[in-house]
Amino acid sequence: QHITGIEQIKKLKDIKIIASKMLGDTLVTPQTNSKGKLVSKIYVEEFLPTKRSFYLSFVINRIHACISLLIANMTDNIVDLAQKKPESILRLNFELNQKIKSQDVQQISTFLNLPQESLPKLKTFVQNLYKAFIALDATMLEINPVGLTIDDQFVALDAKISFDDNALFRHPDVVQMHDDYEASENVLKAAKCGFKYREFEDGNIGLIVNGDGLALAVHDYLIQKQAKTACYLNIKGGVDEDKIAQSLKIMMTNPKVEGIIINILGGFLRCNLVADGIVSAVNEIGLNIPLVARFEGTNKETAKEILEQHHFPFLTADTLQEATLKLLEAMKEND
Repeated sequence: QHITGIEQIKKLKDIKIIASKMLGDTLVTPQTNSKGKLVSKIYVEEFLPTKRSFYLSFVINRIHACISLLIANMTDNIVDLAQKKPESILRLNFELNQKIKSQDVQQISTFLNLPQESLPKLKTFVQNLYKAFIALDATMLEINPVGLTIDDQFVALDAKISFDDNALFRHPDVVQMHDDYEASENVLKAAKCGFKYREFEDGNIGLIVNGDGLALAVHDYLIQKQAKTACYLNIKGGVDEDKIAQSLKIMMTNPKVEGIIINILGGFLRCNLVADGIVSAVNEIGLNIPLVARFEGTNKETAKEILEQHHFPFLTADTLQEATLKLLEAMKEND
């Protein structure tokens, strides 16, 4: 296994040898799960000698509702660095319409101990990245590492960009670059129904919601109760019972999932449609794990009646806290 996925070669003839070893191999890095990713493509680029390198990223800071610029001298695992040595990361926060000023760039330069003569080029480099971050509706733009070349040019030696899915309609060029291979089979199945699905490394509880905020609320409460989320399915905008049923089967057939919480705030998506989808999915594949449904909003009483009319192991709750506690208790009894 090629842990880093990066190989440096000095002779042109070695490209074929190294490439043949990497293609078809399994790549395991901090960015993949423990199963890793099968290598199907290789990028070949020129090696640029550098005299300095550092970490730089722009991210959406959801806590402070701003854009954060993160700078670090080390280019190793930034997550470990943030946890173990948070003081070694420079954080600068910017409002959406706020520009990066000369004093901000000076602060970055001082933090990195860069030569004063590199300041103008550093300013141009950082400002251009910031403009790209906003123009592309990105949620993260990570350069790891930034290299300062021998001739004093700042270069992005590697880059990773995450985009806001809700803004992709403005970026057809970005959509064209999407590669289904990068997504799991379950993610693709959910996407075909117009829904969002995500899996986590740990956890054994599945969440079905109609909004990321509803998922986050349950996720946080599970953590308070020493439990973890295995995956969640966001069926926001769903109005087709068959598509809802197809998506629910993704969750119900996940071997990691030992219990399911459904947290629906009915509005455009009527609660009874979700209930019908649940019944349809269970009728087809069965249900041998606890499931607790919490409905609020449009047709919630009808949804409860639909579930109560069928002799399946469904439980209902009026609040997400009640739903969580009921599920954890049912899972204990199911062991």
